[in-house]
Amino acid sequence: MAGFFAWGVLICTFFCMPEGALAAAAHSSIPGAQLSVLWAIPFVCMLLSIAVMPLALPHLWERHFGKIAALWGMAFLVPCLVVYGFSVALYEFLHIILLDYIPFLVLLFTLFTVAGGVRLKGSLVGTPVVNTGLLAVGTVLASCMGTTGAAMLLIRPLLRANAHRRYRAHSVVFFIFLVANIGGSLTPLGDPPLFLGFLKGVDFFWTTIHLFTKTCLLAAILLAIFFVLDSVLYNKEGCPQPAANTAAPTEKLGIEGGVNLLFLLGVVVAVLASGICQMGELVSVFGVSVEAQNLLRDVLLLCLAGLSLRFTSRRCRELNGFSWAPIEEVAKLFFGIFVSMIPAIAILRAGTDGALAPLIRLVSHDGQPVNAMYFWLAGILSSFLDNAPTYLVFFNTAGGDAQHLMHDMPATLAAISAGAVFMGANSYIGNAPNFMVRSIAESDGVRMPSFFGYMLWSVGILVPLFALLTWLFFM
Repeated sequence: MAGFFAWGVLICTFFCMPEGALAAAAHSSIPGAQLSVLWAIPFVCMLLSIAVMPLALPHLWERHFGKIAALWGMAFLVPCLVVYGFSVALYEFLHIILLDYIPFLVLLFTLFTVAGGVRLKGSLVGTPVVNTGLLAVGTVLASCMGTTGAAMLLIRPLLRANAHRRYRAHSVVFFIFLVANIGGSLTPLGDPPLFLGFLKGVDFFWTTIHLFTKTCLLAAILLAIFFVLDSVLYNKEGCPQPAANTAAPTEKLGIEGGVNLLFLLGVVVAVLASGICQMGELVSVFGVSVEAQNLLRDVLLLCLAGLSLRFTSRRCRELNGFSWAPIEEVAKLFFGIFVSMIPAIAILRAGTDGALAPLIRLVSHDGQPVNAMYFWLAGILSSFLDNAPTYLVFFNTAGGDAQHLMHDMPATLAAISAGAVFMGANSYIGNAPNFMVRSIAESDGVRMPSFFGYMLWSVGILVPLFALLTWLFFM
């Protein structure tokens, strides 16, 4: 539903525009080199609202989080309108909505709908071995079908397997670490930054080769930590077993709604084809170029979501615990995030001419790249900003020539790629599926850590591992 609504916004915007605006070839954007860091205050407040308000004002947040997100988006747009004028403000809004937010939401909506129609039948019991196995399978699948697809496919089976457990939040936290982030580092299908690199000329299997050892090492250590932690908690609970249900027949292990696996394959093909088959500009909306292959991709994705709803039984979705609440929450919150982060991205794109120039200068010394800084800066910024444009910022800072980076500076490109993908796990908003996994878990009754509580997990577990990777590969 959220995806259909989003494209409704696009269509209404298109037909409501004056003819002259539609024909406009280009419009001025906000000058990133002239912006002070004060312009990023709405974005910071948006993050603080997500972090603090669910704890400090839970009832207010639960009822009005969409309005609060819109408020922080307007907190940037209104000053932008006053300072730079209607044309610039409208261009920036349409640019982020049409080219980033709507495709982002359409993809999430489709994956959420399609994966929500696949039900793993049978009596999987959430023991440490089973849980670790599910995380390992999800980590492998993430590079094949994307972190979002793998996360949406496996989060519900993980929750059902552990429904009888007292301690469940840690399983979801490690699921976000591995399936929603780190597992997607081996192909351009895995995570949006790598897909952008592929579009810029990075070979499809380049990351498979150059990030394989790093990904395997990180995943193996995290799986081992999880197994030990889950074993300790499982024993502390008294090795619980799910209550027997004599009224219901025992299901054999299998898959219901298997047709959705074909639809998932269709999603992968549609996304990959949109990056390979360049069809050129279809229409310009107030200077914002909407390319034909991207519009076609999103229409195909919505059609796949519709087919999933048509060919998946209501009973299957009900047994899956499927509801629209998680995607609605993501749609509302990320509207505020995308709009309020416009000036932060503009400042970063200004490079050494922007207010964050001291950070950008850290990535080189005496004309030589400092790979450790590329890894950490790309990663830290990707933890809170959209990791796709952050990847592009550092890709271009390193020269922007894919052939040169792949063959002459492979460690630098690997550092940028690993930072953008791996460190998306540092916060709930670091990567698209993180927040959705949290929302699904909470709707299933799992008491998840707060924004800062989750970061205690990531800082305590992931940051030392990232330091190890730095020492081994990027020094």
